[in-house]
Amino acid sequence: MRYLISAVLMLMVFTSATPVKQKTVHDFKIKSIDGKTINLAKFKGKKLLIVNTASKCGYTPQYKALEQLQQKYKDKLVIIGFPSDNFGGQEFQLNSEIKDFCQKNYGVTFPLTTRVDVKGDNTTPIFKYLCSKAENGVLDAKISWNFNKFMIDENGKVLAYFDSKTTPDSPAILEYLNK
Repeated sequence: MRYLISAVLMLMVFTSATPVKQKTVHDFKIKSIDGKTINLAKFKGKKLLIVNTASKCGYTPQYKALEQLQQKYKDKLVIIGFPSDNFGGQEFQLNSEIKDFCQKNYGVTFPLTTRVDVKGDNTTPIFKYLCSKAENGVLDAKISWNFNKFMIDENGKVLAYFDSKTTPDSPAILEYLNK
């Protein structure tokens, strides 16, 4: 009996000491605007700026600054746009329309996903993760409009959240890229 108790205690110590891997952004895959899979793990070693976008919004001109940021910091940053129609019908219905609009008007070269929900009952899993401290371990965020941004470190951990008014070239965002 004494050996059984000792074995149980040792098992309890061993299992409680085993670290549980915290989920990161790198654990997610999402469909690209072209229907392919974007595996976020392929961006390990680079910062990510994840942005919920819309083609017909007052903040849509931020696409230009996002593309400039992508070009300037391409060695250490990947921007990913998540087109969404959660706010006032400001996104095209078809992915092909979104892609054509972004390329024609802003020369977007950074990855875009298929149109997704960033809030509500059908929120895409990565935005559930990004907006919940219980899931990401860092912060709670509420997507209040288009062009909200999340800065992610090279290991897939959330660093910061920025609302729509924070432009891609703002000092608040650049401080993470100039370190």
